[in-house]
Amino acid sequence: EEGGKSVAAAIGDHDGVPKPKVVLFPAEELQFEWKVTRSIGAGLHNMGNTCFLNSVLQCLTYTAPFYYYLNSGDHQKTCQQKFHFCVMCEMQRLCCKAIKSPSNEVLRPVPIVQNLRAIGRHFRLGRQEDAHEFLRYLIDGLQQSCLRNHGKLDCYSKATTPVYQIFGGYHRSQVMCLECHHTSNTYDPLLDLSVDIRTCPTLTKALQRSTMP
Repeated sequence: EEGGKSVAAAIGDHDGVPKPKVVLFPAEELQFEWKVTRSIGAGLHNMGNTCFLNSVLQCLTYTAPFYYYLNSGDHQKTCQQKFHFCVMCEMQRLCCKAIKSPSNEVLRPVPIVQNLRAIGRHFRLGRQEDAHEFLRYLIDGLQQSCLRNHGKLDCYSKATTPVYQIFGGYHRSQVMCLECHHTSNTYDPLLDLSVDIRTCPTLTKALQRSTMP
């Protein structure tokens, strides 16, 4: 969220961002707040140095707009990977089951663990990996799942997937002429933004510092 406006809202009214040629998923169909207060669902079994993976999966499970999108079954209705590994379909099965299960139940994310290399070729089963790196590859995989059934798209149309509208954003670079004060803006899509938090008391301050000229 930037300037009090969600990415989905920014895409909806464009907010200076060029208009996409195709809208893949209507922004107004995303539910960004929990409709009801939920108790904690099932935990995840450690299948051998899979703490990094479990922590990411649990964070995504309790991300309200992502859960509601998965629970809608929208992706699974049109997915053409019926006989192959689809990370979005597996996330749907796992997240929906985890939330609807009692807190004393433990689930085994077997399909995702067994297909680690489909998410990132360098990941190895049984080896401890970096959680943030796994998250980045997983989000990329989810985004590709949304784009798989579509042809060539401009970058702004790709930003209308539910994954991008939940997790993505734009980095705006602005150049101003010192004589006429005309400004020229460039918008670069992003699914990940690194900021230095070591000397900043809040995330807002860190973001402000990262964009200082």
